Amino acid sequence: MRIDLHCHSDASDGTRPPAEVVRRARAAGVDVVALTDHDTVAGWDEAAAALPPGTTLVPGVELSCRQDGAGMHLLGYLFDPSEPALAAELARIRDDRVIRAQAMVERLRGLGVDVTWERVRELARGEAVGRPHVARAMVEAGAVRTLDEAFTPDWIGPGGRAYADRYALDPVRAVRLIRAAGGAAVLAHPRAGRRGYVFGDAVVERLAEAGLAGIEADHPDHGASDRARLRDLAAALGLFVTGSSDDHGASTGDRIGCETTSAAAYEALLDAASGAVRTG
Repeated sequence: MRIDLHCHSDASDGTRPPAEVVRRARAAGVDVVALTDHDTVAGWDEAAAALPPGTTLVPGVELSCRQDGAGMHLLGYLFDPSEPALAAELARIRDDRVIRAQAMVERLRGLGVDVTWERVRELARGEAVGRPHVARAMVEAGAVRTLDEAFTPDWIGPGGRAYADRYALDPVRAVRLIRAAGGAAVLAHPRAGRRGYVFGDAVVERLAEAGLAGIEADHPDHGASDRARLRDLAAALGLFVTGSSDDHGASTGDRIGCETTSAAAYEALLDAASGAVRTG
């Protein structure tokens, strides 16, 4: 059984609709796929309705958090999306995403970049507008050649000329919200240094005390030594280890299934949450 527990659709910043994500997962030989869009569950029903026979969908989300002033992402799985406290936080994060993106568009226009809020919103399509949508508009406008060039201090990288901050959850509170909604929380790509997501063992220990269930160790942005260290840390803290593609469609090379989770870790995830998977 091949299991990929971290994929995105155009409900957030992926390039493929949820239905296409699950079809591509099946075509890539993936048996279990999680849809984990940023701060939204809007793609769950479409993905479930399009599941190919023999394919299992794990409903999830990637929550935006902040730790010591730096961005951190938590994956939540198999929770009740109608739980009031969690639903309210997801709505607040999404609303602030819009305010932030509008602010970045205005700053870019002040720098002479011909981008518009209308175009960014069109590119977003879903309800979770983010920096990747602004970056795509910048590429279209000819301000940068690639998305990576947009995410620098020259433009919309942290501290950049057109960067704007936004609301994000404290990760300990996020773990507790996911648990209170019946779900399981997994720390996403904690050693993805290329993107600034590097957190020490003490931070992971604090999250484990709050109820963290697992760590995403096998990720395209993790090197061999980081994976080994994360496995050791997970074993010491009694956490399971996941592997995931973090696929965003065309923008990441349609890589669903390039990293996978073991069957044992998947069973541990199911045991840690009260929600149900959906099957094709």
